[in-house]
Amino acid sequence: MKQSQLFTKTRKTAPKDEMSKNAQLLIRAGFMHKEMAGVYSFLPLGLRVLNNVVNIIRQEMNGIGGQEISLASLQKKETWEKTNRWSDGEVDVWFKTKLKNQTELGLAFTHEEALTVLMTNFVSSHKDLPFSAYQFQTKFRNETRAKSGIMRTREFIMKDLYSFTKTQEEHNIFYEKAKEAYEKIFQKMNIGEKTFVTFASGGTFSKYSHEFQTICDAGEDIIYVSKEKNIAINQEVFTDEVCSDLGVDKKECVEQKSAEVGNIFSLGTKFSDAHSLTFRDAQGKDVPVVMGSYGIGPARVMGVVAELLSDEKGLVWPESISPFHAHLISLKNDEKAQEIYEKLKKKGVETLFDDRDVAPGAKFADADLIGCPWRVVVSDRSLEAGGVEVKNRKKEESEIVSVTDLYEKIGK
Repeated sequence: MKQSQLFTKTRKTAPKDEMSKNAQLLIRAGFMHKEMAGVYSFLPLGLRVLNNVVNIIRQEMNGIGGQEISLASLQKKETWEKTNRWSDGEVDVWFKTKLKNQTELGLAFTHEEALTVLMTNFVSSHKDLPFSAYQFQTKFRNETRAKSGIMRTREFIMKDLYSFTKTQEEHNIFYEKAKEAYEKIFQKMNIGEKTFVTFASGGTFSKYSHEFQTICDAGEDIIYVSKEKNIAINQEVFTDEVCSDLGVDKKECVEQKSAEVGNIFSLGTKFSDAHSLTFRDAQGKDVPVVMGSYGIGPARVMGVVAELLSDEKGLVWPESISPFHAHLISLKNDEKAQEIYEKLKKKGVETLFDDRDVAPGAKFADADLIGCPWRVVVSDRSLEAGGVEVKNRKKEESEIVSVTDLYEKIGK
């Protein structure tokens, strides 16, 4: 992509009403546009990052047997009344609307009910299970106060996976596979070391659920971390009883602010019972399906990465989700830079080519703000020194690398 043709431009300042670091950086760098409080549009650079996050998640969900679907956002009132989740007293984040004939509808904030109803058309025998399905789909939540930039919004994409199993034991096996897959996802995005499996309330479904909480000053949660056990406990359940259950010394748990980047729940048969989702077992008896729910907000993860992996100059993307692998800058050597750009493209190196007619300082500042892993500068000085100037975004120093050796230096 040539930067002169890029849809957006960088900005020196972020909107005055934007307080969060992640949104300030992403807006200034041209990744996103703020439509209103809690609602953001993804521009080309931002969408490339979001899609990279989605692809990492998709790979791991496919790896544990998940099949991708896409469910409708518009939901019937009757579907949700059966679980008492249409009531504003039970769920206070609904966006509700009406058809022209006055039929009430809701914009889905999650999809347990919808998929359970759908599954009644496909599950009848024990031979139909186990099964798991997931989607990347727009959710709507009427938050009282949207905050933390793209980490808490009113409209967002969620990856939600749902598992359907014959027994609790079979569910537990899948649940552990999902937990391991989540850990791999956050490792691939370079936040694994700061992300902890966190014990939280299981609500009406089980004694505990598991959140994936990333240590982050911009987070809205408080967790207590046991480095010895490599687990954490959410403040809401941090009691002597819970610590005893987990074999954790309460006095030794380093209190931390954190951001939830994912969660997994055992749902039991609550939704199956409400919507008559049963299967006939080997003995011919009708048995309710055991369910689980597993969520990750890709944009939320993107916001956490922006919070943690940035510096005073701008964003510092990990290679796995960066919008481009290399940022090629031409300083009045467009012909040679174009030649290098074409070579990198042929090698499969996704490259943002700054071919604009602007001052070198502006090009360097934009490169730091956008935050691609590698910066490659083509100039008279670099060519006289034997090649191009290469700098890793995480480091201060640069080095001269011959054009022949460039791919070996920066290639994935």
